[in-house]
Amino acid sequence: MTDEESCIRMEKVSYNVGGRTILTDFDLLLEQGVNRTILGVSGSGKTTILKLILGLIKPQTGMISINGLEITGKPESEYREQRKKIAIVFQGGALFDSMTVGENVGYRLFEEGRLSQAEIEEIVREKLRFVGVEPALDLYPAELSGGMKKRVAIARALAADPEYIFFDEPTTGLDPIGVYNIISLMNRLQEAGKTTLMVTHDLPTAFATSLRFSLIHESRLAFEGTEEELRNSPLPNVQEFLQPSEKSLFV
Repeated sequence: MTDEESCIRMEKVSYNVGGRTILTDFDLLLEQGVNRTILGVSGSGKTTILKLILGLIKPQTGMISINGLEITGKPESEYREQRKKIAIVFQGGALFDSMTVGENVGYRLFEEGRLSQAEIEEIVREKLRFVGVEPALDLYPAELSGGMKKRVAIARALAADPEYIFFDEPTTGLDPIGVYNIISLMNRLQEAGKTTLMVTHDLPTAFATSLRFSLIHESRLAFEGTEEELRNSPLPNVQEFLQPSEKSLFV
């Protein structure tokens, strides 16, 4: 693949809802193998970026492409195959309460109908083994801890063998052991060749899992670069995010 055919790109994307500006002229480049975190305070538009790439919402202006195919303004049927290359782990896990862990992980494969039940069951066990929760195969989400739910959600994302995995605030609500497990899993995914895009305000997790960083401030891209460049940035907005001061009180 050429560089253009192995990346997700957003150029000059703007998005407004209910008279509120969420993103203005936002740019993003997610190259395969270059794992990235989008940083920003709560409500800054981080999750909106993921929804735009997935085609769940449409931008007012700008261009979005997946592996060289522009999706902006096109019906979902025209980019369905490209979108299958992306999986997302939602903040709350978003598991189906009425299904067992195994049924949750295999849901997308059963819906597609391309594999036999035996093949799907083997994939489900393999992915649950990868995230360390195979013994929970026949349990229901209500019987799991918060950390286990997140790991099952990762297993479900892996089941369809995506190229890109999006993480929406993956460590929210987890204890230190749960956070450690998520970081370890993300690093293992990257070693296995998956490209991750995470949105978070959890700096330790971001620095432990990503090579490049984008920071949103007041609907715009305020910074893009490496961890070293982020830490050494002279921009006041960047430093205030990294080390909040009295200026940030009750903002």
